[in-house]
Amino acid sequence: MKKTFIASILAFGALTAAQAADIVDTAVAAGSFKTLVTAIQAAGLVDTLKGKGPFTVFAPTDAAFAKIPKADLDALLKDKAKLTAVLTYHVVAGKVMAADVKAGKVKTVQGSGLTIGTMGGVTVDSAKVTATDIAADNGVIHVIDTVVMPK
Repeated sequence: MKKTFIASILAFGALTAAQAADIVDTAVAAGSFKTLVTAIQAAGLVDTLKGKGPFTVFAPTDAAFAKIPKADLDALLKDKAKLTAVLTYHVVAGKVMAADVKAGKVKTVQGSGLTIGTMGGVTVDSAKVTATDIAADNGVIHVIDTVVMPK
């Protein structure tokens, strides 16, 4: 009886650990989105991106944020309204997996449209998609190599 109880506890723990985390926790765990997570916190979007969703996030890596001059990035991180607009420009409502991506305009949570290209690899405005289908329990993350800015 004791062995069965312990085995049940271990099995439950393994099931819990195997479940996907939300968008924010998935980004934190990946380790290459530290600047993005800092920006999400600065904009006050943590609770939103931990919400029900589903969301499709085109997530710029730390290297993508490093392309922005430091003074410009520092100013952006201090301007909550502009930062929120930039971050929500990277988010599309719904869960769009790579196999479902089609070229054209897609409306972002920010309200503007991103231009998706599929010739020679997938692009989002001027950014190249470098990894796809990172599952989260409230959506999916696709990695991009450049921070895209709303018009």
